[in-house]
Amino acid sequence: MLRPILLICIATFLMLIPEFIYAAKPIEIALEAELANKIQAPMVVAVPEDAKAMGGPKPDEPSRGKFIWAPGAPVTGGGDSGFAEFIVDITQADTYAIWGRVIAWDGNSDSFWVTVLPSDPDENPQSTANTKFRWATAQGNTWHWDRINQWLDGGTFERAWDLPKGEATIKIWTREDATMLDTLFITNDNKSVDPAAANVRLPTDDDVEKQRIGRTHPVYPMNKLSTTWGRIKNN
Repeated sequence: MLRPILLICIATFLMLIPEFIYAAKPIEIALEAELANKIQAPMVVAVPEDAKAMGGPKPDEPSRGKFIWAPGAPVTGGGDSGFAEFIVDITQADTYAIWGRVIAWDGNSDSFWVTVLPSDPDENPQSTANTKFRWATAQGNTWHWDRINQWLDGGTFERAWDLPKGEATIKIWTREDATMLDTLFITNDNKSVDPAAANVRLPTDDDVEKQRIGRTHPVYPMNKLSTTWGRIKNN
């Protein structure tokens, strides 16, 4: 009698091995900012020469040559209009951190608003000015990784989102003109505060191909209309 039971236990264990491996595998989603599902003006796709034309230091080469921003000159501030929206498939329910590769010339061009559905309320922070959604980006004239944070009046704290399996919508809203975003990196390593420790990386060709799936409209260049794409599949 023991032998059939033993065989059943072994068979069950073998069937569960792929689930154990899958659960232990880090979840990583790398996105090009210019390939967002939707880009609403005045947030636009740009190249380094566009930034130089606004009077600031020319950025070094972004990933695949393009980035997004709401055009603006150094020091002038402004903002709170336009956004970029990314729709991704979360393959495993977990707590996620999001990193952005950014350039922020100065204290008047170093912030976005960020909401992630379904974890966050469906709210427009440009209207509510809710500091819970305020991302203070690290300043610097070259591309650098910065984990999306929560810039409250009492300090700045790293953000993390509890996301169920299924579709999630990441929305990067303009808060200050001239803040630049090159890429995003989503990971279920929500503890690391150093990009190397979190294995933060640029999108590969495979990442870009996944992001292009379902594209319905071309990306409009600087000073053109908004852009809408289909869902981003990340399997």
